[in-house]
Order: sequence, then C-alpha cells, then structure tokens
Amino acid sequence: MSTEPTSLPRGLLYTLALGTFAIGTESFMIAGLLPRIASDLAVTVTQAGLLVTVFALTYAIGGPLLAIFTSGWPRRTVLVGGMAAFALGNALAFASHDYLGLLIARVLLALTAGLYTPSANALASAIAPPAQRGRALAIVSGGLTIAIVAGVPLGTLLGTHLGWRATFGAVALLSAFAAVALAVGLPKSLGAGAPPVSLKARLDAARLPGVLPTLVVTLLWGTGTYAVLTYLAPYLKLVADMPAEGMSGVLLLWGVAAAVGLALGGRATDRFGSLNVVVPALLLLAASFYYLAAMAGFGHWPLGLLLPGVVLWGLATWGFYPAQQSSLVNRSGVALAPVVLSLNASFQYAGFSLGALAGGFTVAHASPGVVGWVGGSFEVLALLLVLVIERRQQARGLVVA
Repeated sequence: MSTEPTSLPRGLLYTLALGTFAIGTESFMIAGLLPRIASDLAVTVTQAGLLVTVFALTYAIGGPLLAIFTSGWPRRTVLVGGMAAFALGNALAFASHDYLGLLIARVLLALTAGLYTPSANALASAIAPPAQRGRALAIVSGGLTIAIVAGVPLGTLLGTHLGWRATFGAVALLSAFAAVALAVGLPKSLGAGAPPVSLKARLDAARLPGVLPTLVVTLLWGTGTYAVLTYLAPYLKLVADMPAEGMSGVLLLWGVAAAVGLALGGRATDRFGSLNVVVPALLLLAASFYYLAAMAGFGHWPLGLLLPGVVLWGLATWGFYPAQQSSLVNRSGVALAPVVLSLNASFQYAGFSLGALAGGFTVAHASPGVVGWVGGSFEVLALLLVLVIERRQQARGLVVA
C-alpha cells in the first residue's frame, strides 16, 4: 500500500511559508537600516555592515553543520524549535543597547535561519505528492518573495519612524506567532521518515561534474549583489541626497522588480533553458551596477534617474536565481536536488558575506559611490566562469540545458 501523499496540504505549506516570510524580512531589511543603526550605536557604517557579513557567513557555515547535527531529530521539533529560537534572536536584537549585543543576536538569527529554511523546503517536498512538489516548494519559497516585496520595505518604514529596534520587535512577534502555528499545525510524525543528509553526501554531490564551479558562480553572484545592497542607503544619500525616509520606497520598488524577475526567470528557464537565462541575467546585472557607479562618478542626480538601475538590478538578480537552481538540478539529477540546493544556499550566503565585506572595504577606503564598480565586476567574473563551464562541458559532451 502506497504511503505517498495524494493531495497538497496547503494549510501546512502556508504555515511553513509564514516562517520563511519572517526570516526573509529580517535577513534583507537590515540594509535599509544600517545608517540608523550605525548612528544609534556610535559605530561607522562599515562596522554596522559587519552585522550583514557575520550573519551571512554564519548562515553559510553554521546552518549546514547545525542541520547535520539535528538530522536525527523529528522535523517538527527542528522547525518549531528553530522558529522559536529565531523569535528569541529578534527579541535579543530588540533589547540590544550596544554593538556586541546586536552582533550576538545576528549570529543566533543566522544559525536558526540556516536551520529552518532548508528543513522547511525538505518537509514541503516530503508532504507533497510527487507531481506537485514543485508547487509545494514554490509556496514555501513564496514567503521569501513576499518578504522581498512587502516585508523588507515595511520593516524599513517601521524602523525609520519608530527606530530600528521596533523592526526587530515586530519580526520577533511575527516569528513567535509562526512558531505557535507550527506547533499547532504540524503533526509529530510529519516528515519523520525523511533521510538525513550527511556531510559525505554533500561533499559527494559537490564532486559531480560541473557542480562545484556552478556553485562558485552562485558565490560570485551573491558577492556582487550584496556589495551593493548592503550600502545602498549610503549610496543614495551620497548621489541623490535621499533622506532615510525614502529608503522604504526604493526597497519596495526593488522588491517588486525582484518578484517579477523571479517569475520571468522561472518561466524563461522552462522555455529557453537555464544557460539562456543565466547569461543575459548576469550581463544585465553587471550593467545595472555599472550604471549606478557611473552616475555616482558624474556627480549628484535626482533619485528618479537612479531608479532604472535599481529596477534592472532587481529584475536581473532574481531572474538569475531560478535559472541557476535549475542548472544545478540538471547537473546533479533530481535525486540529489535537495543536497545541491542546500549547498547552493550555503554558497549564496557565503557570497552575501563576502559582498558585505567587499562593500564595507570599498566604503571605508573610497566611497559608497564606488560599490557599483565592485559589484558589477563580480558579476562579470560570474559570467566569465559560466562561459568557461559551458565550454568545458561541451568539450566533454555534457551539455546542460
């Protein structure tokens, strides 16, 4: 008798998505709050940017290790406990009155986010019928999309008018609600039969032809994106003299463009193949960053003249994302998809960490107006690596769509 699920449990999936919405909001909103955090805690903007670096690096390294450590635990325990700890991390950030306290809170937030998100995606795959697993993953990942479109600008708006601590307080309440919803809605036995992913399995997947170089592409993409995103607020202040109150509107525009990019990137990948989306996406992304950098080099401009670069950036960077995931799945095979996508998340956040670090170095030794040159150069490196990978794969007779 088959034990596979026969219908899509939308209620449970939406509950899981509530958690990814909370995590996405907290992860991305800090870029719009950095100047206020720096001012309030009496540190430089570059030092405040280390809050992004530490979060992303902890997520990249600590999340997978914590996932392996908890692999024998019931999935319900991991998800409820992870979301409760994420709520606690936000509460600690809300209560922090110095830089060290906030830094420690961000470490806890990164560990719990790195544990929750892959676990939620794995459970979504386990509780959905095989023919509807893609839809289930889209629902859970939709929490992140909604966070980019709505959660981040709303969080930034709240932080602008009530102080940055209020944003962490709001996410703490949202996360606590999500933890309660998970505790009530997830049966104890749900996903209990899902096999754990060992460290060896992750390393074996990375050794497959073309997988590790493709993961490095993700690393370079993330580095370029976060070199600019982390210091977008100082950039807009320098070039357009934009007040902090305008940051939420810019992030809303960026988020809407990102959501459109995700949708278009997914559809275009299905129709034209991953390579035919990854290459133009990286080209457009580099062009958007170079546009922003060039505008800074020519003096001060009205905000409206900078927004096309922001829109193109949102479209390109998130249009790249589903195509890159598809490329990895094609290289590894469907059976190893959860493993390589987990590795991809680690390389993604490692890139975010390096990007925040590179952007901070640029701001400290040059100016926020130069970060676009740095971000664009990393995207060009990613593009060149994609072309090298494809040429080598063709030479071996291994063509990936």
